[in-house]
Amino acid sequence: MTFFRSRLAAAWLIAAGAASFAPAAMAQDLELTIMAPAGAGGGWDSAARALQEVMMSTGNARSVQVVNVPGAGGTVGLAQFVQGAAGSPNQLLVGGITMVGAIITNKAPYDLTAVTPLARLTGDPLVVVVPASSPYQTMSDLMEGIKGDVERTIWAGGSAGGADHMLSALITQAAGADPAKVNYVAYSGGGEALAAMLGGQVTAGISGYGEWQGQIESGDLRALAISYPEAIEGIEAQPLKAQGIDIELVNWRGIFAGPGISDEDKATLEQAIAKTVESPEWQDLLKARGWSDYYAPSDEFTAFIASESERVTSILTSIGLAE
Repeated sequence: MTFFRSRLAAAWLIAAGAASFAPAAMAQDLELTIMAPAGAGGGWDSAARALQEVMMSTGNARSVQVVNVPGAGGTVGLAQFVQGAAGSPNQLLVGGITMVGAIITNKAPYDLTAVTPLARLTGDPLVVVVPASSPYQTMSDLMEGIKGDVERTIWAGGSAGGADHMLSALITQAAGADPAKVNYVAYSGGGEALAAMLGGQVTAGISGYGEWQGQIESGDLRALAISYPEAIEGIEAQPLKAQGIDIELVNWRGIFAGPGISDEDKATLEQAIAKTVESPEWQDLLKARGWSDYYAPSDEFTAFIASESERVTSILTSIGLAE
């Protein structure tokens, strides 16, 4: 494992090094490398490649590369980024709420105070689903099932301690059951969790809406609720809050620069990202991907991370994954 991670670190540093000497004097001259601290095809990878696409198509960067460094809920990539991107105006990192959870549960050597928040970008609504064959027709039905036997209610989702796991714990608590007893099975990808649901191996599943949108629309899965605070156009499932369940949890994603960058470089990067997310191209992409615009500039994003870290710690403590 050490050898494998060393190879990943070397690949990241080589790829990033090509851009690391270019000055960030003007946004349109930026030559960037964005690290997605997960495998190809996941949420962070999709966000990184979406930013790559729109920054280049709008002229807000000259070139953008994406490098994948998977492992431990993003904390392997975060550590490599902190060590390799210090002071660089050309290296960026995508992260989100699952990384906050992984930092806490893995007792990672670095947290998000070690990097420079540039902007919160998107909010992916999580969706609670059951197989089409499930007897649970509504969210109320599922809540009654949890209350009746929490340990026989088996959840499928992503990494332990991630946003999916947190939402299952919050729903369990809202149903009046002990969140520490939530029966959660962590799968390495949405495809595996989907197979478990369609195979009748689990009771319910949680993921980003976009990941299971096709199966929801085909009728293979029944969407009971979304975790976003408000209803979303094009999504029939209603928010938990609208159904009388006082829970909201947004699977947010943001973009970070390395530690110790200059004020000038930070301003250049902030401007380039702000112009990108204000563009019609970015708004069209959000709509196509089923993402919500959750943009917040650097100062607001920094304060949000601090409050979110406290909230995530509280949730994970309730399920025994944090102290």
